[in-house]
Amino acid sequence: MSENDRSEEDVGPVANESLPQESRSDQEQAGQSEAPVTTSQIKAPSRTIKDLFNPPRNLAAIRQLLFEVADKIELHPHEFNLYWPYVDNVWVRQHRAGSDKSGRYKTDYYACRLQRPTYTPKAVDKARPEGTPTRKKQIREGGKCHMKLKVVQYEGGYQSVSIAQLGYKTEHLHDLDTMDRIKRTTVLMEIARSEVMSGYMPASVYTVMSEDEEKLVAAGGRHLKREDVRNASQAWRQQHKEPLRVHEGYRYDHGNGIVRQNGTMPLAQAVTASHVVDSALVYFSDLPPNTLTFPLEDRAFLEPYLPRNNATISDDGLPHITLTYATSMDSSLSLAPGIQTHLSGPHSKAMTHFLRSRHDAILVGVRTALADDPALNCRLEGAGGYGGLGWEGQPRPVVIDPAGRWLLTPQTRVIRTVSEGKGKAPWIIMAPGSVIDPNRVEMLKYYGGKHLGLTGSDNKWRLRWEAILKALAAEGVRSVMIEGGGTVINELLSPQQSHLVSSVIVTVAPTYLGRGGVTVSPAPSQDGFGRPQPVIRFKDVRWQSFGEDAVMCARIPGGEGPARSQTFEPPAVSRPVSFFNSTIETQNSVQRRIPMPEPPGP
Repeated sequence: MSENDRSEEDVGPVANESLPQESRSDQEQAGQSEAPVTTSQIKAPSRTIKDLFNPPRNLAAIRQLLFEVADKIELHPHEFNLYWPYVDNVWVRQHRAGSDKSGRYKTDYYACRLQRPTYTPKAVDKARPEGTPTRKKQIREGGKCHMKLKVVQYEGGYQSVSIAQLGYKTEHLHDLDTMDRIKRTTVLMEIARSEVMSGYMPASVYTVMSEDEEKLVAAGGRHLKREDVRNASQAWRQQHKEPLRVHEGYRYDHGNGIVRQNGTMPLAQAVTASHVVDSALVYFSDLPPNTLTFPLEDRAFLEPYLPRNNATISDDGLPHITLTYATSMDSSLSLAPGIQTHLSGPHSKAMTHFLRSRHDAILVGVRTALADDPALNCRLEGAGGYGGLGWEGQPRPVVIDPAGRWLLTPQTRVIRTVSEGKGKAPWIIMAPGSVIDPNRVEMLKYYGGKHLGLTGSDNKWRLRWEAILKALAAEGVRSVMIEGGGTVINELLSPQQSHLVSSVIVTVAPTYLGRGGVTVSPAPSQDGFGRPQPVIRFKDVRWQSFGEDAVMCARIPGGEGPARSQTFEPPAVSRPVSFFNSTIETQNSVQRRIPMPEPPGP
């Protein structure tokens, strides 16, 4: 038997030394293929074995998310480039529609791989070169799955890649494991080719890749075979005839293939150990320094007053409205009009950002925007830009600016937050007939925001709250967190508007600000005889301490808004703000478990 005819199992025992040239595929033994691949055509793989043993965070969960695409997904470009190759065995690009007139939007269309056939047998096969064996092709009929995607890449004041189903929503007629069995991902094939190009035998590469089964399965390699490694490196091995070797610390065992030597650390463990400097710092090392955390057990107190995960627009066309603000003991929001005043302590501030993560939008008046120059984003650990995926958990800022007083520039804090990928651009609600400089409109659009012009007002030429909320609902906003300022809060607590509010969450700081500040004090109310009466008294009231602050959660009698029959839901998975954050939360819930509160009355 010639050397080239020997199988990999017949090369004899070796350990850390060069081996006789291992066998080639049947096609290689017979000679050149139909279209020989030159060395210059073989690209160096961009991934190595380290990418398998140190995978992206929550790879398995994100692969499943990109497989299902149940709802629209918006990612940063680097996240798309990182995770998409792990599902390219599922999705096949059909065509590229190109860019729009502005050149900012580039659109691609994808379809499930099972939509098209892999091979259509011909009546007469084409003659092959002499000595070249007939290729074995798997025959698969098309039309087995009809899911399609529209992938839009935006490049403007920020960059994003949005992924959504094309046409009516549907589901795959198969699971992800079926696709992993049919075809390997680009990542796995690149890792295999990279190792072979480093001089290792395919059998040795397969053994090493299979050592950490959990990570291999997460990357889509449950059905990886040694033949896949050989196929991935075939073109390179045709051009390079030098002997291949086994990995250091491994040896050939006749009848068992490549095995690890006794006392040798598995390569998967060694690579992981070399990558991790301090395991205690791995989770936090890539989070911005101003990232906030909010304990899981404290969320249970708030949960009954928050919009449900599957919240929908109410029958009267209104979203869930949560009115929340921080006040002093004398009911002041700030020391004086136009002066930013910090009242919340660290614990209640983190609570505020948790509330933001649970709402689609966060709304303030133009005076607050002018005085505070707020970022209007969520800095909670696990939100987009703070360890999360894309913009998940980031609310849409909404500013009520009837006369167009808020002059946005690239230096405005909310715009800087957008540029940094840590928040969304604002929507600005304008009064009917307002005229805005087209350059301002274009600048806001460039960063992903827009102006919303209303068509009606009250008899005093003021914007009507019902019209504002219905306009947001028409844009797909299912829940709104209203934070201020004083005029907005006082109007919504008035008897004429309070029926729009679903719940109220108030933080009371242990301080007096004194007279002259902006206070929460709705206009007085009178009964039918003209006698003064309380404006409002809350119901379903609960109090809890958050650090030095006291937090009150309540509802308004006769004004529960869209969430009239909300029931309590366990907050273990409050919203898919972050895939990896749920793990941390689960650990905390085990360490500090508290009784689950009963829901308030109806």
